[in-house]
Amino acid sequence: MSSRRRRLTPARGLLAALAGAQVAYGSGGRPRSPAATRALVGLLTATSAAEALEARGARHGGLVLGAAGGLGFATELIGVRTGRPFGHYAYSEHLGPRVGGVPLLAGAAWAMMARPAWIAAGWISRRPAARIPVAAAALTAWDVFLDPRMAREGYWTWPGGGRYEGVPASNFAGWFVTGLGVFAAAALVDPDAPDCDDDGALALYAWTWIGEGIANTFLWRRPVTAAAGTAAMGAIALPALRRRLT
Repeated sequence: MSSRRRRLTPARGLLAALAGAQVAYGSGGRPRSPAATRALVGLLTATSAAEALEARGARHGGLVLGAAGGLGFATELIGVRTGRPFGHYAYSEHLGPRVGGVPLLAGAAWAMMARPAWIAAGWISRRPAARIPVAAAALTAWDVFLDPRMAREGYWTWPGGGRYEGVPASNFAGWFVTGLGVFAAAALVDPDAPDCDDDGALALYAWTWIGEGIANTFLWRRPVTAAAGTAAMGAIALPALRRRLT
């Protein structure tokens, strides 16, 4: 193991800080302030960006985040106006400044988990024809945790409701379809199979899976979200970790 891999890098430091911040956020009592949520989104985005730049550089790692943020934000602009592809929803002011009814932080939300999903999918299959839909599923699986909590706390609303914790199935179909576009772009700018240099991205995906499962089960008392999110992300995280460790 090289000295480069042993030393504390900015990405590793940010990942440790993120873990501590998420524990504090989850266990700090209710209500959690919008400012705290915005800060956590910023820290998660910074962690993902630092990891991508360290592992793959601006041309490959950075472009995956840029493609995800840009395509995700553009799709959100269409979504709030037309109800497609996610269904009819609206953002509140809690996530900060908005353009066309969409918070600027929405782009960050798409970007911050895109590379972890892409790397996790790459451990499951290296063929683009399989890796792209697996990565889209990995990103959508994270939203199984995210959307119920954020809607419940007033960051956005689903006027028509939905069968899964008030969220319609169309939302997850929209995430998957948008993810296909995001990862088709990722396959062009970062097509290489993952290796040990990408462990930070896989760790971020696995930590999110474990942390969200624990928080929803024991801290927030949301058993349906805990079970569904743990199963969804686990379907990606477990085989990816198994492939990485064998």
